[in-house]
Amino acid sequence: MKKLDKSLILDLVSAFARFFMAYIWIAAGVEKLNKHFTMTQTIEAYQIFTPEWSHYLAYLIGPLEIAGGVLLLLGLFMRSAAKVGIIVLVLFMIGIGQAWARGLDIDCGCFEVDPANTDQVMDYVKTLGRDLFFLVLMVWIWVRPFKRFAIYP
Repeated sequence: MKKLDKSLILDLVSAFARFFMAYIWIAAGVEKLNKHFTMTQTIEAYQIFTPEWSHYLAYLIGPLEIAGGVLLLLGLFMRSAAKVGIIVLVLFMIGIGQAWARGLDIDCGCFEVDPANTDQVMDYVKTLGRDLFFLVLMVWIWVRPFKRFAIYP
């Protein structure tokens, strides 16, 4: 009986991780669609990429986030999607961390893309903590994907 309870709890955590992160990726990606100019400005504010690269990334990030979320939602190649998600989150965290270390006053561009909004200063600790939580969930999906309702896990 104890093994069944433990398995059920692990399945619930796995289901939460998969479907919550699917929602997060899709919501973040949808927010970036049709906002090429503001996304380019947001990416440029990190002072990592040239304006040309920022322009290209502004086109790519939203659709790629949506694609990753859809893969998790449908249960397609979940471990591969989780690996890519882990890499993306680590890169996001490095970008945010370097901006913080350099004292840049930027908008994360994570969910609400508006680099002109100077009223709202990014809370670096909160943003990195949130991304760390997302990273833990993506690692959980990679280690123990929730295969129920999956098309091709």
